Amino acid sequence: MSDYQSVPFGARHHGKILVAGAGGTLGRRLVPMLVREGYDVAAMTRSADKADLLRSLGAEPVIVDGLDRPAVMAAVADTEPEAIVHEMTSLAGMTSIRRFDRAFAQTNLLRTEGLDHLLEAARAAGVRRFVAQSFGNWNYERRGCAIKTEDDPLDPDPPAAMRETLSALRHLEDAVLREDAIDGVVLRYATLYGPGALIGEGGAMLAQVRKRRIPIVGDGGGVWSFVHVDDAAEATVRALEPTARGIYNIADDEPARVATWLPELARAIGAKPPHHIPLWAGRIVAGEPGVSLFTRIHGASNAKARRELNWEPRYRTWRDGFRRGLGEHAPTTSPAGVP
Repeated sequence: MSDYQSVPFGARHHGKILVAGAGGTLGRRLVPMLVREGYDVAAMTRSADKADLLRSLGAEPVIVDGLDRPAVMAAVADTEPEAIVHEMTSLAGMTSIRRFDRAFAQTNLLRTEGLDHLLEAARAAGVRRFVAQSFGNWNYERRGCAIKTEDDPLDPDPPAAMRETLSALRHLEDAVLREDAIDGVVLRYATLYGPGALIGEGGAMLAQVRKRRIPIVGDGGGVWSFVHVDDAAEATVRALEPTARGIYNIADDEPARVATWLPELARAIGAKPPHHIPLWAGRIVAGEPGVSLFTRIHGASNAKARRELNWEPRYRTWRDGFRRGLGEHAPTTSPAGVP
């Protein structure tokens, strides 16, 4: 398989980009792509331990806590970026979906307070473009068409334990898109997999699948969408183009029911097939969030991103990605058409 499809992407750029959350799962894949595309990258992370890694990827490390408003204001003023990419999350240690909002509490702060600090700093510094990470799968309305587009409504009545997290996503999207002086783009990434992700070598979810601790609940009819971290990073580079506007689902070509993809994931990593448990047992094990994720959610269409971003995932389906893309052998090459 070649690195990336030979889709024209345009000339090299030389602007300054600030990536907030550059040391995270997606940030570590995004930074080298931006550098190879010709961008000057300031890599913002709260961890001084990641400075050498980010420097080795070709970026200028900026050690800042995203929740420290004065420090964020100073960092943006000092780096003077033309664009900011918000990739700040805190999900590395997530092991339970039963207490969903509790597991996402820090990430929710980064998507609300952290986002507000970055937007304020962007306005003050005259930043022209702002790209932010959102999510596009469980947060869509759980009725109607099984495959959702960006025009479909978000869930008006999510499980109680997921409401704070959905509220944080709404805040992020509304804040980015209502900016008048900044061109805002929201990327609704599907479930990420690959190096550094929860579904990736060393990731918590993959470890649980190996131990057969993630069962198929009920009929396993919940529809998930996936995207490899490198494909998500490439879409993010493309979202920096002036023509990108609004919200994009970033997902592969094959949304799939849990009853389909979970056994295939187990098979791909040499694990035994998952157990099946009834709904009542699922509520005990994973609570209402788990029941919703495994039986009720709908997938996401990538048609708009393909059309407007000229983006095509290298791993067109999770089937290939689970077999080939879970470990560090996955490519960290530049976007399509860039040597």
